[in-house]
Amino acid sequence: MRTVMVTGGCGFIGSNFIHYLLKNCDVKVVNFDALTYAGNLENLRDVEQDKRYAFIKGDIADAAQVSGALERFEVDSIVNFAAETHVDRSILTPDAFMSANVMGTQRLLECARVYWSLAPGDKNCRDYRPGVRYIQVSTDEVYGSLGMEGKFCEDSPIAPNSPYAASKAGGDLFVRAYCETFGLPAVVTRCSNNFGPYQFPEKLIPLIIYNALHHREIPVYGDGRQVRNWLYVEDHCSALCRVMREGTIGEVYNIGGDTEESNLNVVRTVLRMLDRPESLIRFVADRPGHDRRYAMDYTKLRGHTGWSPLYSFEKGLERTVQWYLANERWLETAADQEFQTYCKMMYT
Repeated sequence: MRTVMVTGGCGFIGSNFIHYLLKNCDVKVVNFDALTYAGNLENLRDVEQDKRYAFIKGDIADAAQVSGALERFEVDSIVNFAAETHVDRSILTPDAFMSANVMGTQRLLECARVYWSLAPGDKNCRDYRPGVRYIQVSTDEVYGSLGMEGKFCEDSPIAPNSPYAASKAGGDLFVRAYCETFGLPAVVTRCSNNFGPYQFPEKLIPLIIYNALHHREIPVYGDGRQVRNWLYVEDHCSALCRVMREGTIGEVYNIGGDTEESNLNVVRTVLRMLDRPESLIRFVADRPGHDRRYAMDYTKLRGHTGWSPLYSFEKGLERTVQWYLANERWLETAADQEFQTYCKMMYT
C-alpha cells in the first residue's frame, strides 16, 4: 500500500483531497500541516480513527520535521498544498508568502530529493526509488490576467500580478529546477478557482454565505465583473489522483472547470439560493493588481489521463450551499473574532 504525504492537509483543498483519497484509493495518508489560521483539524475529525490516516503538526520550511515524517512513514508520494493562499493577505504581508510558498517549497523538494535518492549525498545522481512522485499544487493566477477571449494553456507566459501569484510562480519554478537539475520525479498542476465544503470564509463563496445568513452586507470589489473559471473541489481532487497515477514526470497540467462566471453573478446566484435580497451587495474599492479574467484550457490533462469535471457549476454550488447550511457551527467557528477584525480592516 502506497503512502501519500499531503502537506497543508487541514486546509480547504487539502482536507477535501484527504477525504477523497481515503474514500477512493487504497493508500495510507500522512497529513502534514502547520495549522495556521486556515488549517482546521475539524475538517478531518471524521477520519481521525481511520488506521490509514495519521496527522503530524509540522512546517514544510523545517527540514528536520519534513525529513523525520518522510522516514517515519516511508512516504512514496508528496502532494504539496501547503501555502499561504489569499491574495488580499499577500498584499498586507508579502514576506509571509515568500517564506511559505517559495522557501518552504524548496526545502520540501530538497527533503524529497534526499530521502528518495538512491545516492542522497551525490547531487549528480538522478536515480530514485521506483514509483515515487512529487505533485506541486499551484494556481491559474501565476499566468496573470486574460483579455475577454482565449484561455490559459500550459505554455502561456508566467506573468503574476500579486505577491501571492508571484510566490506560487516561484515555487513552481523551483519544482521545474529540481526536475531538470536533479531528475526529481515531479509534476506541477495549476487549478482554477475552487469552491466547496471546508473553505475558509475569507474566500468569495463562503463569505457570501456567511454574510447573507447574518443579513450583513456583502463586499464586492470594483464593478464585480471579474471573471473566474470555477471548479468544484471534488473534481479537482479527482484530477490530482489522475495526475498521481498517469501524469508525465516533468509536465505541467492545467485543471479547470467548464464554467466562467463573474464575481457579481456568483454573488447574485448564492443570494437567490439563500432567499436573500440583492440589496445586501455593497461595492467597495477594487484591490490593487486585481486580475480581470482567468480561464483554463485543460485539453492536455484530458488527453493524457481522460479526466474531465463531473460537476457543473450550478450543481457544485448547490452542494456547497447545502453543506454550509448543514454545518453552520463549523462556519461560525471559522468566522472568529480575528476573522471579523480582518474583514473590517479589508472592506471598510
